[in-house]
Amino acid sequence: MGNDELHTLENNPRPTDHEALLAGPSKKGAWQKFAAFVWDKDYYDKSDAERSLVHKLDCSILTCLAFGYLMKYIDQTNLSNAYVSGMRADLHIKGNEYTYMTVIYNAVYCAMQIPSNLLALKIRPSYMLAACEIGWMTFTFAQAGAKTVNQMYVFRFFIALFESPFQVATIHLMGSWYTKNELAKRISVWFVAGTAGQAFSGFLQAAIFKNMDGLAGLAGWRWLYIICGIMTLPGGIAILMVLPDYPENTKVWFLTEADKQLAKARCAMAGTVASTGIINLSTFKRIFSRWHIWVLGPTYIVYAWSVQSYSYFNTYLLLEGYTVTLRNILPSVAFIIGIPVSMFWGYLSDRTGSRLGLTLGPQLWGLVPTGILCFFPANKAVRLFAFMVDETYFVTHIYFTWVNEICKADAEERAFLIAACNTLFYAFNAWLPTVVFLQTDGPRWKKGFPTLFGANIISCCCMVAIYFLYERQKKQLAAQGEVEPEVEEINHSSTLEEKE
Repeated sequence: MGNDELHTLENNPRPTDHEALLAGPSKKGAWQKFAAFVWDKDYYDKSDAERSLVHKLDCSILTCLAFGYLMKYIDQTNLSNAYVSGMRADLHIKGNEYTYMTVIYNAVYCAMQIPSNLLALKIRPSYMLAACEIGWMTFTFAQAGAKTVNQMYVFRFFIALFESPFQVATIHLMGSWYTKNELAKRISVWFVAGTAGQAFSGFLQAAIFKNMDGLAGLAGWRWLYIICGIMTLPGGIAILMVLPDYPENTKVWFLTEADKQLAKARCAMAGTVASTGIINLSTFKRIFSRWHIWVLGPTYIVYAWSVQSYSYFNTYLLLEGYTVTLRNILPSVAFIIGIPVSMFWGYLSDRTGSRLGLTLGPQLWGLVPTGILCFFPANKAVRLFAFMVDETYFVTHIYFTWVNEICKADAEERAFLIAACNTLFYAFNAWLPTVVFLQTDGPRWKKGFPTLFGANIISCCCMVAIYFLYERQKKQLAAQGEVEPEVEEINHSSTLEEKE
């Protein structure tokens, strides 16, 4: 028997043990029915112990990771907000130097995605992410003191280095705890925290520019970085104290031994396999022998590029002559519009169980705003509308939920593929903007917006291809007498006795 099989036996009890652990007293009343309607559709059938466990996970995982993601996107948006709020003049930024700041960030972020996510299988995520938060905070402060463009290049390098593990480690960690009926909504909560960060950054910069510009001799955009650095510290402390790592190795203080065993049983019943801890040549041979990497990775490239118009909204407003306040407020309003829509997509995806419908549907709607910008009508109000609804066809949260489910049976592949999707996108994003979105080509960007429209069309086709490939995979497993873990939801009604 190999190490993989031994690890599986040690961390996954027998099926009868899973059912016994999931069974237990279950209060059933009006509240439970209401919660099942508005949140997890299987909430009514869960035992009290399982409800308590999920509540603990929500309070710890979602709180820590959502706040961290909010701060990550505040930082990412800060660069563009600072650029249009005085940084360009103060640092004497010329030509495409601002674009190069973005390119440096993307290149480093891209290079570190896979190594950092595989490292998170070896080092407890709570330790690694907390350390990264502190490094991230340090260089956020450093940006406030930048005197030259070259200094900003260096600071953006280190910001990317410390931010790189956060997104991919979060998606993998959440997929290690939550079940099919729960995951999309939770990733949606985490995802819209990033959107909220983008929105908050604009309002924060507008308020700072109005009330603090010149305070203590510092420009408003410098105060933005100082305040954000201060805000980052509590997040790092919280991650260190309450993030529960993985079900098979968590030592967090608020989970009892019974909670830990229940968590393992939930994962086993959902088909989510724990990491073997083995990463070697055979691991990569296994990963690259499957269709997943060859389809899911490229699909994410074209999808992620199809929604990139928001990255150029601030600059569009600057070049079209909008005021500093509107340059900060309008993108923030666009992000706010996207928050309830993204949450709704996540809710529907868990409620219906359809990952295809809730990735393809929003992407089809996205053809409208990307098409408007592609053909760039003379009416400025129509163009503004296209930018304002950009966030409504984001399905990143649903897509990564789907990736988690497709790769449930192999933790190493799941970690690698989540990171690989991001890596491939950032690999393209490190150079493609310098070709199709040069600052000197704005605000029309005759190469950039058609590229987004074309990516949107290809993305729709790719979502359909993933669906058929995954269905074929499940049929092949069924023909071989194997059970596809993703298909079989945890059937609480068959393992729990109704307790009045």
